[in-house]
Amino acid sequence: MRQTHSDKDYQVLQVVAKLLVPYILLFALYVQFHGDFGPGGGFQAGVIFAAGVILYAMAFGLDKAMSLLSPQVLRPLAALGVLIYGGTGVAGMFLGGHFLDYYVLATPPTAGQHLGIFLVELGVGLTVTCVMLLIFFAFAQRAEQAP
Repeated sequence: MRQTHSDKDYQVLQVVAKLLVPYILLFALYVQFHGDFGPGGGFQAGVIFAAGVILYAMAFGLDKAMSLLSPQVLRPLAALGVLIYGGTGVAGMFLGGHFLDYYVLATPPTAGQHLGIFLVELGVGLTVTCVMLLIFFAFAQRAEQAP
């Protein structure tokens, strides 16, 4: 038999989550936008962002988390991230370079490098966040339905 818990059982977790989640999401954005200048980037930022949402789901319930970011929204966003990544590569080809040659995206070439890295890391971050959350939601829903 499965035990049910009330919100009162999770008060400490909810208070801590309310304090931590905004900072976790802010740190994810820092890692995302600092990734082309130092350690970090899209993959790491995507995992950190997803971890913040997962903490929110664990503290406040799966239904509340899924109402913020539903799978119906996450699936197209994951595909958009892949499209941004691939589109950046194809844009380099159309502008006379090779796939993912960033220098042709803008002049001077260093500006093209920065733009290309930014777009690729944005696509990776978006895709990783969405896929991590889709996997978590799928497993969490299955666990809730288990006898």
